Amino acid sequence: MTRGTRGDSLTAVPGVRVAHATAASAATGVTVVRFDRAVPTVVRTPGGTCTTYDTASLRSDATFGRRWALFFAGGSLHGLDAARGVRDTILGEGGGHTVFQHPRRVAPVSGATLFDLPRAAGPLEDYAALGAQATRDADRRPVPYGRVGAGAGATLGKYLGRDGAQPGGLGSAAGRLRGGGTVGVLAVVNAVGAVRDPRTGRWIAGARRRGRLVPPSTEAVSGERAHPTAAGTTLVAVVTDVPLDRPALERALQIAEGGVARTVVPIFTATDGDVLFGATTGEGRRPPIARYPGAVADRVGIVAADLIGTAIRRAVGGR
Repeated sequence: MTRGTRGDSLTAVPGVRVAHATAASAATGVTVVRFDRAVPTVVRTPGGTCTTYDTASLRSDATFGRRWALFFAGGSLHGLDAARGVRDTILGEGGGHTVFQHPRRVAPVSGATLFDLPRAAGPLEDYAALGAQATRDADRRPVPYGRVGAGAGATLGKYLGRDGAQPGGLGSAAGRLRGGGTVGVLAVVNAVGAVRDPRTGRWIAGARRRGRLVPPSTEAVSGERAHPTAAGTTLVAVVTDVPLDRPALERALQIAEGGVARTVVPIFTATDGDVLFGATTGEGRRPPIARYPGAVADRVGIVAADLIGTAIRRAVGGR
């Protein structure tokens, strides 16, 4: 586990707290991104096998697209139980809000999970308890990264089968926009594909055979040589303090998606559960408008795409 600096991780964004809860087995866990209030949130699900919690209302044209927290978890469908722990903890600490003039408070949260279940049968982790722990522990310190939280049991490079896979992990990064505003990202890498450095094109993590990294090929990934159990997920959260409405936020997230595509190869396949969330705390000053409508969202998305590449590299031990 590595801890960077606060200015270079997701907690650099005002109004954001983050924590991990790693299972005692160190083979799975939960990561929670918590906001000081319910904030505008959107989602994109480019993968073919996504496992998500309460994302339908995050469409840009939906009515109640605000969330108090986002969570990422291992455990596949079992990991969705983390939502209860996240939600109950927020409500227990006095968070949440009322709707339709009803006195009972609600705390909408959303999340996504990855597949890190072991080959052998055994007892399942209590993901609700892990979700509650991560929510309680969420703070503004720099985000630890590596094999921790939702990335504890992650692997990548599964296009040659599990035996050739490498450890995956979790990474984070942040940056400032010219003219004002902060963008932070968090990425969990449990991909079918390999990871390359988009700055150099060099492969830095992927399937290994006889100790050597084997770059992905069309035949290895989707042809007759493809391994029948190749499945994976890359999960990403992009958060900014720049005030954006939800359609603009979705546009920024769509641009940011390119950062995943140029770092993880292949990505968004039929057996990938890739999910991206975007949120804005709205606590910053909107950067000066450039020459065309939508320029602010474009700027956020372009910066986020570069930061995603950095976070993914950090997740797998690169810089």
